[in-house]
Amino acid sequence: MARRFLSGTLALAAAALVMTPTAVQASPPGTKDVTAVLFEWNFASVARECTTTLGRAGYGYVQVSPPAEHIQGAQWWTSYQPVSYRIAGRLGDRTAFRNMVNACHAAGVKVVVDTVVNHMSAGRGTGTGGSSYTKYAYPGLYSSYDFDDCTSPITNYADRWNVQHCELVGLADLDTGEEYVRRTVAGYLNDLLSLGVDGFRIDAAKHIDTADLANIKSRLTDPNAYWKQEVIQGSGEAVQPAEYTGNGDVQEFRYAYDLKRVFHNENLAYLKNYGEGWGYLSNSVAGVFVDNHDTERNGSTLSYKDNATYTLANVFMLAWPYGAPDVNSGYEWSDADAGPPRGGQVNACWQDGWKCQHAWPEIIRMVAFRNATRGEPVTDWWDNGGDAIAFGRGGKGYVAINHEPGPLTRTYQTSLPAGTYCNVQNNTTVTVNGSGRFTATLGSNTALAIHAGKPDC
Repeated sequence: MARRFLSGTLALAAAALVMTPTAVQASPPGTKDVTAVLFEWNFASVARECTTTLGRAGYGYVQVSPPAEHIQGAQWWTSYQPVSYRIAGRLGDRTAFRNMVNACHAAGVKVVVDTVVNHMSAGRGTGTGGSSYTKYAYPGLYSSYDFDDCTSPITNYADRWNVQHCELVGLADLDTGEEYVRRTVAGYLNDLLSLGVDGFRIDAAKHIDTADLANIKSRLTDPNAYWKQEVIQGSGEAVQPAEYTGNGDVQEFRYAYDLKRVFHNENLAYLKNYGEGWGYLSNSVAGVFVDNHDTERNGSTLSYKDNATYTLANVFMLAWPYGAPDVNSGYEWSDADAGPPRGGQVNACWQDGWKCQHAWPEIIRMVAFRNATRGEPVTDWWDNGGDAIAFGRGGKGYVAINHEPGPLTRTYQTSLPAGTYCNVQNNTTVTVNGSGRFTATLGSNTALAIHAGKPDC
């Protein structure tokens, strides 16, 4: 939950096991590092998508929205105001959640949960699961003693104490330096692990001291569970993303911000050293994305509303070997607060307002490209000095992107073996000769991608 948006009793996994932390898992474990972020999809819909689409396409992970009981309301951000740690939100109950995890695992897809542990709610009432609460009292879970003493909103991002002890957009800020809070948060995460969850996105991690998060993580029954932290980089701010890399991956917001600027106002040729060469986090601990649920709404990044430009940015992200990529998949909106269509039920992609970006043909086919070229360096870079670029991934793949206003015809030099390949962007064939060259015409705002794992269409 970005700072611009509001982004009952649980039988907590008792006596959370305290373990000695081991080496941090840098980027998602396994050979498939692409995550489909199914924003506000209900658990039954996620289960079906894992079975029918994500596993077959080669997605390694699916990220689901916060499952905890939360305040009532149709807006999407109600999911980010928990009132208990019971799985009793609008997206489904404990049984639906367990069934979803099992279905995704059966399809070869691991599950990451967006978890809200920095704060609770901002008001009073009855939660989605029937729990009564007030801002600083959650019966059977937290009382006023468990919240930070600063009970006013954050006002100064240059002041570390203010950022990490005061209230993000007025939400009750948990005192994560307190033993009981740490134990209780770890109990919630351990409960999710007991259901088979493979990792966590830590919402609003920037507002929690990195040492507090390290302590909580050390209490997990699986301290090597994948850990991805939302830490928004801000120039001149007291809290910076690099502080959190000792705990696990950190989302690199600059990657998404700069992609928008380059695709809209600059030249794609500048992307030749994208990533660490731009001063970003180390490749091994960076989580990257073209957009997420916050940034598509506040306009800081590209979004589905950018159409072909958005598609090309996702193609580039999946082809380029920097960070672990998230593909955002949400729904159409004109009201930035609007919650999910049909309460999160997805009957079919591209119906009822569901955009299903993860399944757009040009995007989903790049997941297999990424898997096939994993570990290969960038080779054979070419650009026209403007908005046409091309590059290889060793001897395993090659991509060309034309963001110019007109078509482009040229002969490309690759490191691929001679043969016939399928351009997965449009299912046409490409013939590479014995010198590693091929000639192709790319229309405006289109791409070409060939890889050794797809020799024919």
